Amino acid sequence: MEHFLEVVTNVNNYVNSLVWGWPALILLGFVGVLMTLLTKFFQISHFKHWTVNTVGAIFKDKNVTKHTKDKQISQFQSLCTALAATVGTGNIAGVASAIVTGGPGAVFWMWVIAFFGMMTNYSENVLGILYRIKNKDGEWSGGAMYYLRYGLGSKKNCKVIGSVLAVIFSVFCLLASFGIGNMTQINTIATNMYDAFSVPKLLTGFVLLIISSLVIIGGIKRIASVTEKLVPFMVILYIIGAIFICILHAGNIIPAFVSIFKGAFGLQAVAGGIVGSGVKMAVQMGMKRGVFSNEAGLGSSVMVHSNSNVKEPVMQGMWGIFEVFADTIIVCTLTAFTILTSGLINLDTGALAIEANNTGSLVGLAFGNTFGQIGTAFIALALLLFAFSTCLGWSHYGTKAFEYLFGTSATIIYKVIFVVAILGGAVMGENLAWDLSDTFNGLMMLPNLIGVLVLSPIVYKCTKSYVDRNIRKKDVKPMLSLHEDIQKEQEAALKA
Repeated sequence: MEHFLEVVTNVNNYVNSLVWGWPALILLGFVGVLMTLLTKFFQISHFKHWTVNTVGAIFKDKNVTKHTKDKQISQFQSLCTALAATVGTGNIAGVASAIVTGGPGAVFWMWVIAFFGMMTNYSENVLGILYRIKNKDGEWSGGAMYYLRYGLGSKKNCKVIGSVLAVIFSVFCLLASFGIGNMTQINTIATNMYDAFSVPKLLTGFVLLIISSLVIIGGIKRIASVTEKLVPFMVILYIIGAIFICILHAGNIIPAFVSIFKGAFGLQAVAGGIVGSGVKMAVQMGMKRGVFSNEAGLGSSVMVHSNSNVKEPVMQGMWGIFEVFADTIIVCTLTAFTILTSGLINLDTGALAIEANNTGSLVGLAFGNTFGQIGTAFIALALLLFAFSTCLGWSHYGTKAFEYLFGTSATIIYKVIFVVAILGGAVMGENLAWDLSDTFNGLMMLPNLIGVLVLSPIVYKCTKSYVDRNIRKKDVKPMLSLHEDIQKEQEAALKA
């Protein structure tokens, strides 16, 4: 077994160095910058509009949260399921890992990739709604595979390449669902439950297997029903705890900011205790862990956003902006400052000031130092909820990829395999689980970014149509779908 894991590690390291090399990182950043420019900095210029029509609408528009009797889910449910998949170990263990490996400067590059990632995620969601179709069960099916096949594939001489990239994306999504959506999440839960409560990892895996099977096999409606209750509760509770710690260590907030900016641009003295340093490592870890956290550029969350009962593609795109904002700008930033202000990191050198069993335990130490054993237990339970909800969200992504490849009826096979794989994730080594997830993310990201890049003019046209109609009050035809029959159906529903 040890020899097998060694081979897997060596192969993964080689592939990881290719998919997360500078060309891929540059492509990721370029797409985000391009979509920001094409939409005229939509995330800033229309900040009030998208906040009012997303998180603001939850409290005033019943259609945003209204449950449907068909196979569709509400806009709020789609957000919660997407956040369930993104707000996970990446927000706790992932941020800690980025800081330990890339120094405090990694946090700055996390912010940068999140700022532009808002418009990458926006674009993915717009394309997801424009190119989605209904399967034989009457459920919406959308995602990168559909805009690669029907969007890129509609370009001159691109039918074959569009179809091939759609299959490649689906295969990589399946692999990623077992990495970022299963092994890493379950492994972090098992490790922290063992550290905090001495619960055997295998026992944790077995219990999670049973609970997951009851939800996942029930399909998207059951998953959405669980996540819309779980996600707001766990995020708000974690935010309150993190803010309280930052307030207690308010004197370290400005030094933490200074450390972040110094580390981001290589102005910080480096101690021997830190693994990796300098601008290169800060950029790489910030971007990798940023994408791991918010998934902007992977083409993953669009698969659940496409299940929404929304009519306007741009409306779902705005939920994508809020998703990245909430995940990285709010939750990840609070995690970073919880670690940096608590004395766990030497702010002058960026090196670890203490010994930790694993990266995820850093946040547990910060809470433990403030709240005692209750704080440590709270983080263990928070990781359990965060990671478990991520597992639920990603099971839907993998299901949609499997459906694209093998048909709707075959998805039960995937669900069973996914649930059984939870046991493997519980006992796998932490480093290998994280490294495999990084690789699967990168492999999934590349075909998706190609699709978004090629179809960027479509996103621009759709955004312009929406802004002209809803903000400038012009009388123009809406862009609701690139499938003629669905366009007519949605147009009639919009007028009703």
